[in-house]
Amino acid sequence: DPARSPQVIRPEPCGVCGSRIRFGKAALKCRQCQLLLHPKCREQCSGPCVPQPRHHAWPREGVLADFAPLTPPLVPTLVVQCVTEVETRGLTETGLYRVPGAEQLVREWKQRLLRAGGALPALGSVADIHVVCGVLKDFLRGLKEPLGGEGAASLLIPLPGATTDIPDDTACGTALRHVVKKLPPANRDTLAFLMLHLLKVSRSPDCKMDVLNLSRVFGPTLVGHASANPTPLAIMEDTPRQSKVRQSPRCGLCPGHCWHPHPPSLPAQVVARLLSLPPDFWRSFLVTEQENLAPM
Repeated sequence: DPARSPQVIRPEPCGVCGSRIRFGKAALKCRQCQLLLHPKCREQCSGPCVPQPRHHAWPREGVLADFAPLTPPLVPTLVVQCVTEVETRGLTETGLYRVPGAEQLVREWKQRLLRAGGALPALGSVADIHVVCGVLKDFLRGLKEPLGGEGAASLLIPLPGATTDIPDDTACGTALRHVVKKLPPANRDTLAFLMLHLLKVSRSPDCKMDVLNLSRVFGPTLVGHASANPTPLAIMEDTPRQSKVRQSPRCGLCPGHCWHPHPPSLPAQVVARLLSLPPDFWRSFLVTEQENLAPM
């Protein structure tokens, strides 16, 4: 469709080359699909665009199932593409998922991927891999509910096996497997996909992101707190007291006795327990239609 030539008010990435179009520069914008690009990149556009119907576009926010494909495994393309990019060139980066990416770029790329509605632009042009990590975390945080589903905290956090109430690892694992299998299919498949990814990150010596660090980063995002809209007091109550951790044979993150100066929150303990489950358990949810997990 003939493109118009707006002036860029704030820097945005070009839809073809991925580099940013600076303030005040002329740009081309498609009337149908709203693709923004440098004038010099027009010839590199692939054929005429076919705008997707509005009901096929992803919402700005929603539950995970709103973004999942129609066939299993039900892992959103955005999650697959971000994870694939991180595993391709990020497993040598120190502080992966802990070091923040530039907020403006994270916001711009998240909006761009959501507007794409499934046919996602390549992330290879994003120079800083921490920006890709930020997009994934921001997408998960922006969901209307955590991966544990509606009432995730009530489903996962009080589970004895997820914290320190069951010292026996076998009993803990059995309880967690039961809860995971009860999750909505999209939440369960995406959780499995992310657990396998985080295990890879934790085993990379260059990343320096062990299970403890990753659990602290992803606990509130994947599990949530004791209520849908936690108050600061509720968040504090999710964190066990130092004395309780010292009296417990396990904190949920470390083998044997541990003396963390800042005890892990209950959401972090849940994620740590999930990461302790065998990889084959998580793979069992992703064996169907593996081709769906190829990056777009």
